[in-house]
Amino acid sequence: MAVGPPLVYADQAYSIVKKKDSTGFSRDVCAILLVISQHYRCFFWLGDHFEIALLVQSILMILAQLALLYICIRYRPSTSPETFGTSTRPLSFWQWPTYSQYIEFLAGWILCLAILILIFGRSQIFVGALGFFALGLESTLPIPQLISNYRQRSLYGFRSSTLAGWFGGDAFKTAYFFFQKTPLQFRVCAIFQLSIDVAIVGQRIVYGNAPPVSALLAQHDELEQALILSEE
Repeated sequence: MAVGPPLVYADQAYSIVKKKDSTGFSRDVCAILLVISQHYRCFFWLGDHFEIALLVQSILMILAQLALLYICIRYRPSTSPETFGTSTRPLSFWQWPTYSQYIEFLAGWILCLAILILIFGRSQIFVGALGFFALGLESTLPIPQLISNYRQRSLYGFRSSTLAGWFGGDAFKTAYFFFQKTPLQFRVCAIFQLSIDVAIVGQRIVYGNAPPVSALLAQHDELEQALILSEE
């Protein structure tokens, strides 16, 4: 329970480094895990001491996602909004050009959460709401990838091992939560997350993993530039 979920992203990170291209993997997955889910879950533990294994899992997941985020930024595709400055999000949220901007944001976010816990940490209503909020948003983890797959009509760049890890891990943890009788928040959100995994499996069957048009155009442009340079 503690080590398995973070290791799911190891093969995804290796694939991105090997190809030097993060096309196909949604960085918003990192946003959900870093900005919302895992930090909220850690603070939830301060008010409601669930199993240590789940707390350790959250800490290891934070470290894994920080590393994966760095890799995604370093090898982001040439067609990304940061490259052209075309982000349509307010304040270009989670589409910043440098890794340090992400770290600065996360540091400020953790400070705000710590202040809220110090003020309202003894309120059972606040702690319960925090748990539902953290785990509810964690259950939306596969949704950005689901949307990205739909837009590309392909699962290119999204490793089958990551999908298998999501589906297998979520199926296991759903059963685990029910057998261990963990807080209701864990069980409800695990069921929802597993249903999204099933939808992505369906996309994998329908769309396959052929390169999308955007990736083919980027490769064509890079080839043309290389030819021009060789001629010079």
